[in-house]
Amino acid sequence: MADKSLSGLNEAEAKEFHGLFMTGFIIFTVIAIIAHFLVWQWRPWLPGVNGYSMLLDGVKTYAGVATSLLA
Repeated sequence: MADKSLSGLNEAEAKEFHGLFMTGFIIFTVIAIIAHFLVWQWRPWLPGVNGYSMLLDGVKTYAGVATSLLA
């Protein structure tokens, strides 16, 4: 019982768990970075040269289409 820690794992089990946890964390981080890059390419979240005016033009267009469909 002296070789057990507070978690109940011995040193070999703790190292194995740590290795699996770090592998999963690294895979998750890489997927998150790729997802953020792809979303940035699709629709950047910082305004361009014209600011957010282009976004507002698109919203006005879609709002007009939506209201014409409802009427």
